[in-house]
Amino acid sequence: MIWEPLKLSLLVVTVATAIIATLGLALGLLLAKGRFPGQELLASFFTLPLVLPPTVSGYYLIVLLGRHGIIGEPVYNLTGWTVAFTWQAAVIAAIVLALPLMVLSARAAIESVNPQFEIASYTLGKSWLATFFLITLPLARRGILAGIVLSFTRALGEFGATFMLAGNIPGKTQTMPLAIYEAVISGEDKRAQILALILTGVSIAAVYFTTKLTKGTIRY
Repeated sequence: MIWEPLKLSLLVVTVATAIIATLGLALGLLLAKGRFPGQELLASFFTLPLVLPPTVSGYYLIVLLGRHGIIGEPVYNLTGWTVAFTWQAAVIAAIVLALPLMVLSARAAIESVNPQFEIASYTLGKSWLATFFLITLPLARRGILAGIVLSFTRALGEFGATFMLAGNIPGKTQTMPLAIYEAVISGEDKRAQILALILTGVSIAAVYFTTKLTKGTIRY
């Protein structure tokens, strides 16, 4: 009963990280380069899950996406399907809790790029999109990669919101943190230790990789 939660966790984290990387980069770029009313309020909204208890975030997800939720009820009435207590719910919970790390990292990395390089690119006739991919993104890549790694690790360790929205169904929604919880309360110490060691190993590797990336960041 170790491989099932491991496989599910890898599936959830892979899907969540792909979405987080794309959405977080877009939001980080918007917050770094955009100038619009309510910009910092929007930034605060996306970083709110970092300071809220995960169970509170999970409660809000139930209010929105549960079978009787604001969004969940119309979807259920139309399709007969609810996201609650599915592996997709675990993906959503992981995205909500890990996205702030990506947004903050991407914004900081993009803001650290010297705008003179971008201006020079515009002067040479490059479009905004070309400048982003040829100048901004390469110069900010270390911070962005660090954000992806940190988000991956946070998503892998997500417990509270996942428990609230997806439940703890073995073979269906039971990720590794939930499997550890179940093993502890049922007295399966050896299983809990193995799962905890796997998560610890992944976390140490992620922290080491992030530290190397951050240490190597070039500042202009």
